[in-house]
Amino acid sequence: MTLSAPTADERPRRFYKSVSVTEEGGGFTVRLDSRAARTPLKRSLTLPTAALAELVAQEWAAQGERLDIAGMAATRLACTVIDRGEDARPGLVREAARLAEADALCYFAEGPRELVARQEAVWGPWLDWAARELGVRLVRASGVVHQPQPAESLLRVEALAGALDDFALMGLGFSGPLYGSIVLAFAVQRGALGAVDAFEASRLDERFQEEQWGVDHEAAERTARLRRDAAMLQAWFDAIRHTM
Repeated sequence: MTLSAPTADERPRRFYKSVSVTEEGGGFTVRLDSRAARTPLKRSLTLPTAALAELVAQEWAAQGERLDIAGMAATRLACTVIDRGEDARPGLVREAARLAEADALCYFAEGPRELVARQEAVWGPWLDWAARELGVRLVRASGVVHQPQPAESLLRVEALAGALDDFALMGLGFSGPLYGSIVLAFAVQRGALGAVDAFEASRLDERFQEEQWGVDHEAAERTARLRRDAAMLQAWFDAIRHTM
């Protein structure tokens, strides 16, 4: 059974007038009027950096008469970390390794030449970066047949993911599936590549097909939504690195 998204009238009404951030208890709490915002498990919405709290606060401040919870991606990520961060860690680490087993950057087309050349120009340098900077060497393939990856590379990905704090790991867990690539996810997390640029790299094949056959309206809307998610990820990782 598929549940449809709530209509505008079904969304909860905005119940606050002002949004602010206060420093307390070694963190920064988002406040709605005078009260701390709460997660689904009723925990205080307190973030480790002022920049991250401001990012979440901006989403609350931007709401209209009705709350668009589905569109508050940073808030949802923050709540997930606060409510489930420790419990979610093992699954997020395993998911990072699973993505490395089938990283989209490893699957080069068999043709046409123009597409292969673009893949070599865009994807090749990031596979080289992963080997050089991450110690993760992934094997390239031509076509769609699964290419097993070295066990030591998968273990290395698990180690790298496991070394991240809860907020960075949750961002990695969000970005990996968005890109279909743990290499691009790590590049964004480490600040080596912009999140939107990584998204564009991940849809290289799709963009090539659009050039040949045109752009479908529904596909264009989906792409725009995913690009907004990528922009949020950029702000998320920037805010985590921000120590003000």
